[in-house]
Amino acid sequence: MVILGSTGSIGTQALDLVRANPDRFRVVGLTAGGSNKELFEAQVAEFAPKFSGLGEEASAEAAAQPADVVLNGITGAVGLRPTLAALEAGNTLGLANKESLIIGGPLVKRVAREGQIVPVDSEHSAIAQSLRAGSPNEVRKLVLTASGGPFRGRSRDELAQVTPAQALRHPNFAMGRVITTNSATLVNKGLEVIEAHLLFDVPFDRIDVVVHPQQYIHSMVEFTDGAVVAQLGLPTMLVPISMGMAWPERVADAETPIDWTKAADWRFEPLDDGAFPAVRLAREAGTRGGTHPAVYNAANEVCVDAFHDGRIPFTGIVDTIAEVMAAHHGVRSEGSLTIEDVLAADAWAREEAARILETQK
Repeated sequence: MVILGSTGSIGTQALDLVRANPDRFRVVGLTAGGSNKELFEAQVAEFAPKFSGLGEEASAEAAAQPADVVLNGITGAVGLRPTLAALEAGNTLGLANKESLIIGGPLVKRVAREGQIVPVDSEHSAIAQSLRAGSPNEVRKLVLTASGGPFRGRSRDELAQVTPAQALRHPNFAMGRVITTNSATLVNKGLEVIEAHLLFDVPFDRIDVVVHPQQYIHSMVEFTDGAVVAQLGLPTMLVPISMGMAWPERVADAETPIDWTKAADWRFEPLDDGAFPAVRLAREAGTRGGTHPAVYNAANEVCVDAFHDGRIPFTGIVDTIAEVMAAHHGVRSEGSLTIEDVLAADAWAREEAARILETQK
């Protein structure tokens, strides 16, 4: 295995699974962004990989090393080059870095062979597992579940008062700043809708989102006969990470099963598009295609930083994304899209978001 982003949430949990299964997994490559050098050095000392390094270039080089699986646990658009490098090298890609597929969709799909990408997002792993219950032509729709974040049920006016500290209190998961904030705005769910479309070749009008606060049901597939197949489990990432490492096999005791002797109530609620328009905006970006998903993602990353720096309100994140998307016209046909196009759109969106934020001071 090669693990990219080894000091982050995905990477550290993957290494826990390696420790628990030393006869099954061997680490041959480790990379990280560099924010926690002390931990990275300790990981390198423990696992003694053939290749290790810090930064985007090191990750791209590591991804191309001979391996059974490359687990891309990097956060953000910097994961695109490593994703392409892993696929071009013929390695199976365990993909937790959703941004690389979302911003470089046509590029990634052009390079990937069938079955080469194994999703590690809990929702997409759940869908991949559930799809094994039927054939592709029997699928009516995909249903992504969302916790609703820490502000489920609040009005837009109430959301405007949210503080950065409050936005980092996810009800179920402990994650990094960007992903946790994205879960609070539901930008993360919007990105996952685009990801589901690209991974499973299902049109956007057949991908639904339902709020399930408990997050025991990770996602579902509705088949043409009316049957719904879901993958259930505790609200953690251990099962999807282990599936990404061993697909299509399972890793014994990766996670504790649900205790069915305890009573529990599970709720389902419709998504409030008025208070949380991020999913609708993501559908628009995905439907337009080309470089629009890259613009959506890049603008969000800039806005998340601005929010945590105290420069915009919580609602300003998605409002600014919408402004940047409205100003974007540089779409190239997907068949001729290049990595330079994607990175140029990413850079433009960041500059445009910064310009808009500057005018709001």
